[in-house]
Amino acid sequence: VREWQDFESQLRRVCKEMRIDVGLPADTPDSDAIHQALLSGLLSHVGLLEERDRKERGPREYLGARGTRFAIFPGSGLKGKNPQFLVAGELVETGRLWARQNAAIRPEWAERIGAHLVKRTHSEPHWSKKRAAVMAQERVTLYGVPLVADRTVQYGRIDPALSRELFIRHALVHGEWHTRQRFMAENRRLLEEAEELEHRARRRDLVVDEHTLFDFYDARIPEGVVSGAHFDQWWKTERRQRPELLTFDPAMLTHDTADEVVASDYPREWLSDSLTFNLSYHFEPGAADDGVTVDVPVATLNRVTADDFSWHVPGLREELVASLIRSLPKNLRVSFVPAPNTAREFLAAVPPGEEPLLDALERYLRATTGVHVPREAWDWSKVAEHLRPTFRVVGEDGGEQARGKDLEALKEPLRPQFAAAVAEVTADTTTTGQTTWTFGELPVEQTWTRAGHDVRGFPALDDEGASVGLTVCGSAAEADARHRLGVARLLLIGLDRLDHRVGQDIVDGLDNAGKLALAGSPYPTVAELVEDCRRAVVLDAVDAAKPARDEAAYDALLAGLRGDLEPRMRDLLARVTTVLGRWREVDRTLSGRAELATLPSMTDMRDQLARLVHRGFVSEAGAGQLQRYPTWLSAIAQRRARLDEQPGRDREQLARIAELQAGYLHAVEALPAGRPPSAALREVRWLLEEYRVSLWAQQLGTPRPVSDQRIRKALAAASS
Repeated sequence: VREWQDFESQLRRVCKEMRIDVGLPADTPDSDAIHQALLSGLLSHVGLLEERDRKERGPREYLGARGTRFAIFPGSGLKGKNPQFLVAGELVETGRLWARQNAAIRPEWAERIGAHLVKRTHSEPHWSKKRAAVMAQERVTLYGVPLVADRTVQYGRIDPALSRELFIRHALVHGEWHTRQRFMAENRRLLEEAEELEHRARRRDLVVDEHTLFDFYDARIPEGVVSGAHFDQWWKTERRQRPELLTFDPAMLTHDTADEVVASDYPREWLSDSLTFNLSYHFEPGAADDGVTVDVPVATLNRVTADDFSWHVPGLREELVASLIRSLPKNLRVSFVPAPNTAREFLAAVPPGEEPLLDALERYLRATTGVHVPREAWDWSKVAEHLRPTFRVVGEDGGEQARGKDLEALKEPLRPQFAAAVAEVTADTTTTGQTTWTFGELPVEQTWTRAGHDVRGFPALDDEGASVGLTVCGSAAEADARHRLGVARLLLIGLDRLDHRVGQDIVDGLDNAGKLALAGSPYPTVAELVEDCRRAVVLDAVDAAKPARDEAAYDALLAGLRGDLEPRMRDLLARVTTVLGRWREVDRTLSGRAELATLPSMTDMRDQLARLVHRGFVSEAGAGQLQRYPTWLSAIAQRRARLDEQPGRDREQLARIAELQAGYLHAVEALPAGRPPSAALREVRWLLEEYRVSLWAQQLGTPRPVSDQRIRKALAAASS
C-alpha cells in the first residue's frame, strides 16, 4: 500500500510539472473501485460465510483459500455484520485465524478479476424447450472458495458436439421445440401416418426407431448448429437452395415388414347401408380405447345396429372368430380345434356381411360338424377387448356424446336427441287430424341430409283415435307397427262414413241367448265387443295385403271390406262366442283358493288367462290366432286338472318358460309410451302360448315346431 501511495505521489508531481490537470480527489471516494483494486492483489484472502447451527455460539467463520477457515477480527469495522463474501487485508493467527482490515465484496468481482485463476465445472446438461438450447449448471471456485454454485448457462460454447446431438435428438426427433418450420409439420404428419399403421396392425416392429431419424438429421445439419437460434440462422439460407433437404421420405419411416400389412385389411372407413363411418385405431392393451373405434353420428343412430359391425375389420376377423371358438365350453370347443384353422376355414367359406357373424358361424359349425352351438354358449368375457369395436357417438359439432362397447346401450339416453333430429328434418312431412287419404304416395323410407350426414326416416300413418296422422319413425319395425294401425283406423273411419250401422245391425239381429253369451265378457258392452270384432276384421285385411301406401291401394282395401264386412264379422263373432264360453269355464276352475305349494302355478295360469282374454283381445289376436284360443284354453284346463297331483312337475315346467315369459314382458314394457309392438314381438307372444301347449298338453299338438331356443332367437331378433 505504501508503494502504491508513493507511486501515486510521483505521478501527481510529474503531471504538475507537465501542467496536466488531474483534478482534485473526490469528496466521497469510490469504495467499490478501491476494494476491487485491492482485491486484485488479495485474491487468496477471499472468504465465504459458512452456514452454522443456530445453537452454535461465537464469531461466524468464513471458508477461505485452500480449505482454511477464519473469523472477522473483533476490532474490525465489519464485526457482527457478517457479509456473505469479504476480502481481508491480512490474516493473523493467534488462538485462531483472524481476518483484519476487511471489506465486503461481491463474488462477481472476484470471478472477473481472478478469471485466470478460477475453476469452472459444469453439470446436468439438458435440453430447454423454452430457450431452444442445451443448458447446464455452472459452478465457479477460486482457490476452492465457491463464487457461483448453480448458474444456468448455455452449454453450446462449452461442449458443441454434445449440444448439437441433444439439439437434434430433442428438438427435431422428439419435437420438443416451438417452431413454425414447414418441414417439421410435414415430418410430424408423415410419422403419425406411419405410426397409425402400427396401431391398425397391432404391431411394434413396423416404424423405424428414433436412431434412424437422428441419423437422417445428423447427416444433413452442419457442425456448429447447437440451438434453435443457430438452426434458424443456418436454415434461413439453406432452404432457399434445398427446401426439401430435411423432409422425410415416407419409405424411410417403415421397415420392410410393413409390406406385410395390407391397407384394405384395416380400412379408415366403414360402409354400412349406404352410410360411411370413420374408423380410428389405437394399440394400447388395457386402455379403454384399445382396438377399433367407430364414429357414429347421433343423427344416424337409427340406421345402424351392433350386428352391422359384428364381422369387424378384415385384419382382426380371424383373431375374433378364433377367440369366439376358444370361449366355448370345453364339451363344445373340442369339436372345433384347432381354433385358428377352423376360423380360417370358416372365413374362406362364408362371405362376410351377409348375416350377423354369430348367426353365420353357428350355421357353418352345425353344417360342417353337426354340432349345434346355442347362442348363450358364446362367452364374450373371454374375448379380448380390442376385438370388440368401441362406438363413439358424435354430435353435429364433432363433439363426443357417448362412448362404449354396447351400441344399443349407447342409444338409450340419446334417443331423445335422435328423435329431435328426426323431428327437425321431417317437420314439413308430418301431418295430423286426417280422416281421408291425403298423403299422396308414401315411400317406405326417406332420406334427408343434416349436418353432412344422411338421416333416414320411415314414414307411417299413425292412429290418433278419431283421426289419422302422418309421422316419421326412427326404425322400419316401428314404422310397420304404426302404419298397420294407422291404415286400419283410416279404413274404419271410411267404413263409418259409408255405412255406420253395420255393427248395430249385427247387435240388433242377435237373440237373447246370443246377447247373453256375449254379455259375459271383459268388454263393458256388447256394442264395444262387436266394434272390436270389426276392427279385427279390418286388421286382418290389412295384414293379408301389403299395408296401403298410396290412395289407390287404400281405396281397393276399403272397397273389398265394404263388400264382405258384415259376413266376416258374423263369422268372427261366432268364434268369439265359443272362446268366451270356454274362457268362463277355465276362469271358474281357477277361481278357488290355492294351496301354498300350487300358488306360483295358479298365479301363472291366471296371468296367462288375463293376457289371453281382456278388453280388446279380439282385435289384438285377429281371426287367425282366435282359432288357436280353444286349444290354449284347453291346455290351461288340463294343466289345472293335474296340478294338485303333480305340483313338483308343474313347477319344473313353469321354470322352463318363466324366463322366456319374463323376457317378452320386459321387451313390451320397455317400449316407449304409445309405440305398438312390432310384428316380430307379437309373434313371440303366440310362440309362448304354443310352447305352453307343448309343456302341459302335448297331445293337443302345435301347428309348428316350438322350443325355448326358437323363442330365445325370435325374442333376440325382435329386441334388436
